[in-house]
Amino acid sequence: MKQRKINAALLVMAFCGMVMAASVIETPSVLAASAYKIGGIFDSTGPASFLGDPEKKTMEMMVEQINAAGGIDGQKVEAVIYDSEGDPAKAVSAVNKLLHKDNVIAIIGPSTTPTTLAIVNFIEKARVPLISCAAGVEITSPIKPWVFKTAQSDLLAVAAIYKTMQAKGIKKIGIITVANAFGESGKNQLVGQAKDFGIEVVIKESFGPNDTDTTAQLTKIKSALPDAIVCWGTNPGPAVVAKNVKQLKIDVPLYQSHGVASPKFIELAGDASEGIILPTGKILVTKLLAETDPQKKILEKYEADYKTKFNSNVSGFGGYAYDAMLMLDNAVKGSGGDKEKIRAALESTKKYVGVTGEFNFSATDHNGLSPDAFVMVEIKGGTWKLLDK
Repeated sequence: MKQRKINAALLVMAFCGMVMAASVIETPSVLAASAYKIGGIFDSTGPASFLGDPEKKTMEMMVEQINAAGGIDGQKVEAVIYDSEGDPAKAVSAVNKLLHKDNVIAIIGPSTTPTTLAIVNFIEKARVPLISCAAGVEITSPIKPWVFKTAQSDLLAVAAIYKTMQAKGIKKIGIITVANAFGESGKNQLVGQAKDFGIEVVIKESFGPNDTDTTAQLTKIKSALPDAIVCWGTNPGPAVVAKNVKQLKIDVPLYQSHGVASPKFIELAGDASEGIILPTGKILVTKLLAETDPQKKILEKYEADYKTKFNSNVSGFGGYAYDAMLMLDNAVKGSGGDKEKIRAALESTKKYVGVTGEFNFSATDHNGLSPDAFVMVEIKGGTWKLLDK
């Protein structure tokens, strides 16, 4: 009996020792797993890579900077990024991986309106904060509690264009929009806001995202005798429209959306880009801004950091990811990774001055930008010039 008690005691001691040893072994892995995982979905390749590539690179750069500064509340940040290639189905596949395999605490992206709209229902169901880098007003209107965005909305872009047209006495316009969610959203705004500015949309045409010729549509628009034309889309289609306008010798001003506000558009359109007018964030004209502009120093820092790391020029599209990452950094602080706390902190963001503009989120506004986030520019001599007011 005495021997049995001794053996039992030894077994208990051995078991306790195993538990203690297991705890010691598991501790490092627990610490490693405590890194805050943030997802990214961008059009890193494909036709919209001019949007997604700088967004992906910017997110990676910002994660490096945050970690170099000690992380968030002492915890490292890990970026888990997928390439949607501009395909809504691939965006859905990516978001499901991020939500159910990678267990991220928030997501930045996607790059385009169609890919963003494809995943918002998954985001809302999973209750994980999303900060989209796309422009369509439908992304945040009506309000979806878990969905935010940093890109200026097409609602503001159309108002900026129409205000310029109104000052120039333009009364009748023809519009040509890309046949996807971004183009449809833009068309709705162009038609919906026209009367407010005394403008009539005399003809509406559309083009496919991969169309290589739009002369048939533009010939119809030319016959309608508009005072100006507005093209709404993202590359490469708008560059095709610009070239066709020149080829058809349509002698009225051509306006484009902020969806082409990058050097890539000038590269694709060539000399057909000359004289085109469009709304853009201030990043394309940083050097032309007054020293008192509250965004200027932030724009200069982003430009310098990006050029140093990637040896290439910045774009406003990368700026969407820059602002999303910094606002998320602020929102995660003190949250312990709790998604509801992060969401609430994002919604409470006020007076954040970033690359894209000053953000003031609220329960009724998950874009948080004012018309001041846009300037109107004209392409002259292969570069951007502030439009004379």
